[in-house]
Amino acid sequence: MFTLDPASATPLVLQIVDGFRELIRSGVLRPGAKAPSIRQFAHAHGVSVYTVVDAYDRLVALGYFVSRPHSGFFVRSRDSRPDTAAEQGPQYHFDSMWYLRRVFENRNLRLKPGCGWLPSDWLFGEGVKRSLRALASDAVDLGGYGEPKGFTPLRQLVRDVLAEQEIAVVSDQIVLTHGSSQAMDLVARRLVQAGDTVLVDEPGYPNLLFSLRFLGARLIGAPRTPQGWDLVALEERIVTYRPKVFFTQPRLQSPTGSVASLAQLHRVVQLAERYGVRVVENDIYADLDPEPRPSLASLDQLQRVIYIGSFSKTISPNLRVGFVAAHPDVLEDVAQLKMISGLTSSEFAERLAYGALIDGRWRKHLRALRQRLAQAQQRVAEQLERKGFELFAQPGAGMFLWARHPSIDNATTLAYQAAEQDILLGPGHLFGLDLQPSPWLRFNVAFADDEALWRFLSGATSSAGRG
Repeated sequence: MFTLDPASATPLVLQIVDGFRELIRSGVLRPGAKAPSIRQFAHAHGVSVYTVVDAYDRLVALGYFVSRPHSGFFVRSRDSRPDTAAEQGPQYHFDSMWYLRRVFENRNLRLKPGCGWLPSDWLFGEGVKRSLRALASDAVDLGGYGEPKGFTPLRQLVRDVLAEQEIAVVSDQIVLTHGSSQAMDLVARRLVQAGDTVLVDEPGYPNLLFSLRFLGARLIGAPRTPQGWDLVALEERIVTYRPKVFFTQPRLQSPTGSVASLAQLHRVVQLAERYGVRVVENDIYADLDPEPRPSLASLDQLQRVIYIGSFSKTISPNLRVGFVAAHPDVLEDVAQLKMISGLTSSEFAERLAYGALIDGRWRKHLRALRQRLAQAQQRVAEQLERKGFELFAQPGAGMFLWARHPSIDNATTLAYQAAEQDILLGPGHLFGLDLQPSPWLRFNVAFADDEALWRFLSGATSSAGRG
């Protein structure tokens, strides 16, 4: 088949990827051919199973392999792909969600320091129960689909919440959605067509990146810094690539936890106006921020900025209620797309969220949650630094810390090893534009305060250092 050279400067993962790509391009492996199983290949070539898993995952993401449950990996038919695809860069397929399904979103693992949600006992469970009891006693009409834009009292409440953040809207400028993921998907489908150039945070939000790839967008990265963005690189890429839209998360960004300063926000709004770029602001962690910061939307007042929020992070991730606030010329199309794709959102869920939000203990819950996260941020940051990790930023708020260790070159391998120890990690390649190996890991501080995690990381980094 092909040989691997452990002494080569090229990592083994990339040698495997390049080897299979050449076999496929040369016709030695035909479309539909079954690839060797992961364990077969690992045994035959004397390499780690984790190395082969990483390589196969990358071949799936690049469109050379397709994964079939319980059957293995097969060469994907590539007859319809243009010869210029290699010149355009990697072409992604939704099969790259394979890793997410198998590891990243595996809720069955005991420890979940790589996940993107809060523990159940950190959420507003009692408020949801009180809202549910009140809802059960009301005469709720179960015979209709609800309002196209969502439950009116909740939209009015969102309007008032946004007014506190100095974003002036009327309730008709708000569409409720099935969580923030649907909100981002609807906005992306309204703004992006196949072939459009789109600017995104780098590293960025995985679900959004997969959604944009699926739409056929050409993704250009806006590098994050601990203070927000690299503004020089941002403007250079706007000028060079002329993106149609910039999808970004200024506050408590996932995965880095970084927070953009006011000066940075002003500059992004100026650049958007100067170069005619739409901005989609993902602000789903606003309720976790103890500071009353401005947003891009508050500076722009929804002229060019589209604002996305969510209640799922702080009430319950199972209660899928998010929203879009935008200028009417965009908002009405988003509402239409919502109706086309799924009719209305669940009025029952929206009423349930509304009841929790008007509960007198809601604001007290948020204050306690922010304090709890701040304490966890400090403890986990100290632990990571004691273990030799470098922190990208120390926001002191929110769920995430972004860290790397000098002895770890590929966090994906570490993530597979952790999964075998019942630990879910968030490897950096999932947050990248090209799914290339990354040494970075996203840590959720609400799940990272566990001695078993630190024992695993100590052993893994020590053995990697010796290797």
